[in-house]
Amino acid sequence: MVLMLNAVQDVAEAVLGCVCAALQDAASQVEGQPGCPCRSCVVPGAVAWDGCDDPCNATLEGGAGGQLSVNVSRLYSSTEFPTADRTLPPTQARGRTMCAAPPAMAVELVVTLLRCAPSFDEGGCPPSCEALGEAARILHMDMVVVRNAVECCLPTTGEQRRGRVVFVGESRTVGPQGLCVGLEQRVTVALPGCLCPQEGTP
Repeated sequence: MVLMLNAVQDVAEAVLGCVCAALQDAASQVEGQPGCPCRSCVVPGAVAWDGCDDPCNATLEGGAGGQLSVNVSRLYSSTEFPTADRTLPPTQARGRTMCAAPPAMAVELVVTLLRCAPSFDEGGCPPSCEALGEAARILHMDMVVVRNAVECCLPTTGEQRRGRVVFVGESRTVGPQGLCVGLEQRVTVALPGCLCPQEGTP
């Protein structure tokens, strides 16, 4: 299978757009729930925890602190989506002219959302139970919102007639670390492609 050159970037941007829109919608419905961070981007490789509170928040109306990122974890062939192939299909092993299989290529993406975590005060006292409880409430709602976004919004994006084929993986909490706490959501998407070119064809 030959992938369109922009297939991976397109799906990463679609994931980012779906999640950001869902976070904004949740913030408009639930008092005290922060929306989509103004620092929201597709990033190369592993995510750097650059910060949980973004200074650009002060200049954006309705913006929220934090960091939302989408990165690619892996790209692989999948005869039975979303399972990764462990051996070459027979048609691939015989050469280029028979490379119509596998029927799908898959990309696994990681959505990482970070918010500020309560910490010790200037006197060295630990955060109050109230502060910890509020941070937990925000995190737990973020987890539901992000998962719903990739379950409901992402399949409707793209140009495929029946929408994107999506497998939603695990959601897990990350941190607290460096005053940040948040979530990591994995999602695998089948990518559109076409048959490999035959010998002698342009």
